[in-house]
Amino acid sequence: MEKTITGVVCSFCGCVCDDLEVKVEDGEIKSVKYGCAIAVEKILNCRKHRDSRSLVKENGKFREVSFEEAIDRAARILAESKYPLLYGWSCTSCEAIRVGIELAEELGGVIDNTATVCHGPTLEAVHDVGEPSGTLGQAKNRADLIVYWGCNPLQAHMRHLSRYTAFTKGMWRPGGRKDRKIVVVDARRSETARVADLFLKVEPGKDYDLLKALRMAIKDEEFEQDKIAGVPVEQIEELADLMVSCEFGFLFFGLGLTQSGAKSENVTEAISLIRDLNFRTKWLLMPMRGHFNVTGANKISLWQTGYPFSVDFSHGYPRYNPGESSAVELLIREEVDAALIVGADPAASLPLKAVKFLSRIPVIVVDPIFNTTALVSTVKIPCAFTGIECEGVVYRMDGVPFKAKKLVEPPLGILPDYEILGMLLERVRSIRGA
Repeated sequence: MEKTITGVVCSFCGCVCDDLEVKVEDGEIKSVKYGCAIAVEKILNCRKHRDSRSLVKENGKFREVSFEEAIDRAARILAESKYPLLYGWSCTSCEAIRVGIELAEELGGVIDNTATVCHGPTLEAVHDVGEPSGTLGQAKNRADLIVYWGCNPLQAHMRHLSRYTAFTKGMWRPGGRKDRKIVVVDARRSETARVADLFLKVEPGKDYDLLKALRMAIKDEEFEQDKIAGVPVEQIEELADLMVSCEFGFLFFGLGLTQSGAKSENVTEAISLIRDLNFRTKWLLMPMRGHFNVTGANKISLWQTGYPFSVDFSHGYPRYNPGESSAVELLIREEVDAALIVGADPAASLPLKAVKFLSRIPVIVVDPIFNTTALVSTVKIPCAFTGIECEGVVYRMDGVPFKAKKLVEPPLGILPDYEILGMLLERVRSIRGA
């Protein structure tokens, strides 16, 4: 039996493209249309890379066990822990995140998502000065000037330019590329910079200085130097003129801004720049979120706890202190005694000192594949691929929610991660006598 599923939501990057078309024949995915190269590869070949085994490590070696035994072992580790870390949540559904927060509260542990090592500084800046943001639809239909700062969407968000900015026709920008100017600010000439009308090469770690200079330029203040942050004053003034004279501008920024130099202060300055520009014309800004539901991880955490990440339940109520209750700091200070990892691969991305400690404590991994973190885990529990083998709500980078569809059935005995987390929660409560 053959069927074609339209309006498929992609579960790869923060663009969460919702226009894919997938052909399924006899329960197998045969073709994917309209997705980027990475999306097509993930959807077509996800089953080639999956690991359906439930594993428990004993004496340094993995032993394949039944699903029930893996759940029981994981629940006992969590129930006996004093201060566990529940980390990840960016590559799963909002339904799973909701159960994860409930589990963290039950355990009196910390729940943190991958924003802590990417756009955490963005969220901290928003706490300070607000966020003049909008939707990707506004960028597509209205913007005549797009600035990409510290990001490279042609390689990281491959359809961003073609769907929302440079190469798309909007309601009020019917000429597509002819009706828009593209500016890139980065420490290197990226692939995105090659298609830009103007490229500013900023010195690494000097983004704050350049943002300050831009704010001065749009206020017609004079400069005493010939260069600021490695950028000639003439280029700064050229960009300032473009920003002031455009009808509708949109600033997209990535980790080049949030994880360099002043971090959250960089983003605070970028927001302040947008605020200054809005006295002269119309401007919005948006972080380029990486994983397909990292925005959802922040949204659900905010709804349920009042805080977007690094939430500590050890006192019986949610507390928020980034840098104190963040995953990296907790691991480096060796303060947690167990970890549950869902929808992330911290052993492949966190600092070495944090990973070394992670390898010395009991770690439970719930993931469809055997990733780097699974190598240091105590229990590995397989689950279904969100947006392919199970449905769920995910949030696009602009905060717009989508319902990811189920395309095919998972292998026999493989459950969605939100069901697995619900089982863990029930078993923990049973062990604790709650």
